[in-house]
Amino acid sequence: MPVSTTHGAHLPDLFAPNDEAVLLRQTVRRFVEQEVEPQALEYERNEKFNLPLFRKLGGLGLLGITVAEADGGAGMDAVAAVIAHEELSASDPGFALSYLAHSMLFVNNFYRNANAEQRARYLDKVVSGEWVAGMCMSEPGAGTDVLGMTSRARRDGDRYLLTGRKMWITNGCVNDRELGDLFLVYAKTGDALSTFVVPKGTPGFSLGQRIKDKAGMRSSPTAELVFEDCPVPVANRLGEEGDSVMHMMRNLEIERLTLAAMGLGIARRCVELMNRYAGERKAFQQPINSFGQIQRHIAESYTEYLAGRSMVYDIARRIDLAAPGHRMETDAAKLFTATMSKNVADRAIQVMGGFGYVGEAVVERLWRAAKLLEIGGGTIEAHHKNITRDLARNPAFFQ
Repeated sequence: MPVSTTHGAHLPDLFAPNDEAVLLRQTVRRFVEQEVEPQALEYERNEKFNLPLFRKLGGLGLLGITVAEADGGAGMDAVAAVIAHEELSASDPGFALSYLAHSMLFVNNFYRNANAEQRARYLDKVVSGEWVAGMCMSEPGAGTDVLGMTSRARRDGDRYLLTGRKMWITNGCVNDRELGDLFLVYAKTGDALSTFVVPKGTPGFSLGQRIKDKAGMRSSPTAELVFEDCPVPVANRLGEEGDSVMHMMRNLEIERLTLAAMGLGIARRCVELMNRYAGERKAFQQPINSFGQIQRHIAESYTEYLAGRSMVYDIARRIDLAAPGHRMETDAAKLFTATMSKNVADRAIQVMGGFGYVGEAVVERLWRAAKLLEIGGGTIEAHHKNITRDLARNPAFFQ
């Protein structure tokens, strides 16, 4: 196991705290090099979701990475989830986003909040990759303002009738015509929010539109989903009516931390590419990395990446996936790495000039993808609000 030494004491490596984490990174990195990288540009350009490749993640145990081994998962922790997202995003952030929506927004969320009977019905299909899953929260008129959603579920005997429209749903479809397989759907039950499991094929559940021509993350399918008096059995409600806020809070930390990890992957790849290019490209008979302007782009990018990586992994090692307690820190991690990754990608294009501005150079694709991290999974403005509010409530934090 890699160790670092401080005053004679042996401390675990922050980024590889045990042999399991080392093996995981090696496995995912090899998979990325052999399977993900060769298809990334093609699927991004064609706005296609690589379903066969996605299902291979199930064979690697990644789709149930935070599910206990006794329940068919890999039984790993938040550090493992961060490793997987960092490695995948260094090659194909769109593919990584679909992985996050499935493994974190659905699988981890469902697993932490479902009862034994619900797990028995659905868990094996999503952990294996047989089914593609997602989570439905945002609406045409409600994003960050979750309580502003208008989707409703009206109790009707032993079922609910679910009505509403959900927007910007990752994995909402797997192609232009076909829905994803299974979703967690948040809707109002009276004045409270409740969570429902809704499979494809439920009457009244349909694909509204496939959202195309996104700036980035084009290999990840995004859709509008429509619910028109969908009959959802009471047995498909997670917990009790009004439990959605608790479900969200339980899952919010790992969601934002893995989104932050996506920023790390994007930044790391950009630093690697601009550094290599600057050593090979010559101007005025010398490599461009001999010029101060280029040195500043490279050095600042590496430093910001390292700072973000240290923050994300430090938080990840302290998170208990079963109990929230680090919301402010995970907000801070995503706030920092989202903008950091965008800025690093921007510098990479600047260093690589015209070559960096075309798709084959990779960095322009990463640049476009990075922008979504400032919007999705909580806008940077929402992080500003949350952190400021939490600091005001907890002045002892500074002591």
